[in-house]
Amino acid sequence: MARIVSLHFSPHIFTQWLTHYGSGALFLLLAFGIFGLPIPDETLLVFAGLLIAKGHLSAYKTIPAAYLGAATGISLSYFLGYTAGQVTIRRYGRWIGLTTDKLIKAHHWFEKVGKWLLLFGYYIPGVRHFSGIIAGTTYLTYWEFALFAYTGAILWSSTFLAIGYFGFNAWQHFHLF
Repeated sequence: MARIVSLHFSPHIFTQWLTHYGSGALFLLLAFGIFGLPIPDETLLVFAGLLIAKGHLSAYKTIPAAYLGAATGISLSYFLGYTAGQVTIRRYGRWIGLTTDKLIKAHHWFEKVGKWLLLFGYYIPGVRHFSGIIAGTTYLTYWEFALFAYTGAILWSSTFLAIGYFGFNAWQHFHLF
């Protein structure tokens, strides 16, 4: 008889990885989380900020790891959209109502206002996972993508690291640590 193997991941396992492996784990988890895997990105960043405040993680390593992890994840999404997005839409788009004309309209929309989605979309789960793919699929230039997406990564990472770092005194009242 075949044995069924079940993998169950809880957010707790990710915080354990962060505690044990530090900034390298944060980098990888954020990169995969932004790319689209079900990883609790905000929770990890708040927890990392808390660990920085407690002196368990180095701010000099953790802050760049957070920025670079978020930037890497959205870059992977962008390049996936850039290389495979239009081909996939041309091949399978008609089945779900996506045509070349709609893709051209999406490109013009992304050129005008969509790039702001790259900046603020990090704050909206689901949006941050698809904004890079859409930017690549609509052939937004890499430099425009980089300006908005990487600035958004810095703002988003900083926000949640700061919540964990400056909220440390409030967290102490809950006797979690």
